[in-house]
Parts: sequence; C-alpha cells; structure tokens
Amino acid sequence: MTMLARSDQSVLGRWWWTVDRWTMIAVAMLIGFGILLIQAATPAVAAKHGLDNFYFVERHLIMLVPAIFMMLGISLLSLKQIRWLAVGLLVVFLPLLAATLLIGVEIKGATRWIQLPGISIQPSEFIKPAFAIIAAWLFSRQCEKRGFPALSVNMALYLVVVLCLLGQPDLGMTCLISAIWFGQFFLAGLPLLLVGIFLLLGIGGLLTAYYMFPHVTARMDKFLGHSGDTYQIDRSLEAFTNGGLFGTGPGEGTVKMSIPDAHADFVFAVAGEELGLLWCLFIVLLFAFIVLRGFWRVRNENILFIVLAVSGLLIEFGLQAIINLASTLHLMPTKGMTLPFISYGGSSLWALAVSIGMLLALTRKRYGLGDA
Repeated sequence: MTMLARSDQSVLGRWWWTVDRWTMIAVAMLIGFGILLIQAATPAVAAKHGLDNFYFVERHLIMLVPAIFMMLGISLLSLKQIRWLAVGLLVVFLPLLAATLLIGVEIKGATRWIQLPGISIQPSEFIKPAFAIIAAWLFSRQCEKRGFPALSVNMALYLVVVLCLLGQPDLGMTCLISAIWFGQFFLAGLPLLLVGIFLLLGIGGLLTAYYMFPHVTARMDKFLGHSGDTYQIDRSLEAFTNGGLFGTGPGEGTVKMSIPDAHADFVFAVAGEELGLLWCLFIVLLFAFIVLRGFWRVRNENILFIVLAVSGLLIEFGLQAIINLASTLHLMPTKGMTLPFISYGGSSLWALAVSIGMLLALTRKRYGLGDA
C-alpha cells in the first residue's frame, strides 16, 4: 500500500489516499483484542457444551476473514453505491425481520433469529446500518424539499422496523434504532416540537414495555435490586475486582468459568479480570476514538446526507458499545447486545463490518461531488 503514489488514479490508489487510516488502525486493534479475549473466554464455554476447546475460536476466525473483506470492499464504494447497498440490505432483511415473528427461533424468551440451512441469522443486526443510511437519505431529501414525501416515508419505515422489533420482543435494539432516528431527526433541523413529542412517546414506550413484557420487568427489577437473580452481574463485578489494575494475565481468569455469556454479552468482564483496569480503559478509549474521529472527519462536510449518515452509523456503533459496557458494569439493566468486534458472534460481526465499511466510505476525503 505504501508504494502507491499520490498521483495514482486507480480505484485502490484513490482509496488509499482518501480513506481514514487512523479509524482503520483503531478497528484493527479492537479486532485484535477480540481474538485475544475469545481465545481466553471460549474454551470454558465449549467444554460446557461438550465441544472442542477451540471450537468457538476457530468459528470466530472463520467469520472474521469475510468480515474484514466486507469492510474493506464496502469502504471502496461511492455515495450512490452506499445508498444502493443500504436499499439492498433493507429489501433482504426487513422481510426476514418480519418473518421472525412467525418462524423465528426462540432464545431466552425472544424470537430474534432465523434458522437457515447451516446458519442462524439475526436480521435486526443488518437492519441497523441499512436503516441509518436510508433514514439519512430520506431526511436529506426532506430538507431539500423536492416534492417527495420523504418525511412520511421515513416515519413509516421507522414505525415498521420498531413494531417488528417490539414483536420479537427486542427492547434494546428498539432503543438503538430509535436513537439513530431521533439523532438524525434532530441534526436535520426538523421541528423541535416533533422532537419533544417523540421524546415523550419514547418515555411512555419504555414504561409500557416494563408492564407489558415480563423479561423487561425482570431485568429492570434485578437492576433496581427489587427482586430476581443477579448471579451474572455479581460474577461480572467480581471479575473486575479480581483483575485490579494490571489483571491476572490472559487465560488466567477464573470468573469466566461461571458466567454463561462470558464470550458474548459479558466478554468485557473477562477483559476486566485478565487484562486489568488499564487495558480496559484503553479499549474504551478505542471506541471513543472511533466515534470522535468520525465526527471530526465530517465537521466541515457540506453534503447533508453524509453528515446524517455518518452520525447515524456512529450513534449505532458508540451506543452499542456503551450499552454492553454499562450492562457489564451494572450501570443499566442487562441487554443481549455484543461488544463491537470483541464479542463472539456471526451476525453481529458481519453487520458491524458493514457499518464500519460504510463509515470509511462516507468519511473518505472528497475533492469533488462527482460520486454523490
């Protein structure tokens, strides 16, 4: 790559000199931490299921290779191609999201997965980046006032996605999609009165979910200490206590033996015990760097679609990390949400690769509007 001259006008040459290499480095570091922590956390999980010790490690690496190629390939796309990719993802995964209500596989009281030959897919993971791009495009069209009922279509799309998610039910993903949409709504400069109304509706929705969905009630009660089993949270906090400042060392932790989701939702607890506080803070800083770097790249952008799309993708990425970290540290009720690029997971890993690929494509330096 370093042999490519600035005058090189090939697709690869233009990509190399316009893509945000600092974000790529930060993502590569997160992927490295993910490999390390999955190697540490999954042997215990595999043993419980009667599998080979490195079963999950091998599967993660197998899924990681196409994820990296997807991310790099998508980062080569133009703005128009990114929009078409988002439309394609929505056309494929929105019907699958609706289908989970009828034929979804139930796991822990929620039907979020579609079982296909040889693979399980969580459609909502792929809806996130597609929704962020399509909503950004519709908001930008509304601001341009070209006669197309963009806001009505946008609101209808949002409601369809949210109703499908609540039907599973998946309150965490509903909140994430809502945060993307409301954030873009606010940045697009649309009526603040509507923002206030939607905020009140969101609060009302959370209260309704508490009384309507038993698993939401149970998680909230456990978080507030009213009732319920707090075993996973207790073990998670114990892991951070054991790790101290410098950790016990990779593979030396013991709490992962007793946390059921140590390789997925609670992988940060494994990091807390084995890597210690300092490395955990570094991981948090990597997430913060990617988000802040993304906003920095579009600070002077004059194409509204890019600003809104990048903001939506960064809200998705940053909020997902915050939800996972806060759940692990008992700062909020537990959610079935992975830690980006660090937790084990197929659908989540590939969807995140799509998101970061789109982010890299949208934040490339542009010296003209030819690809808009």
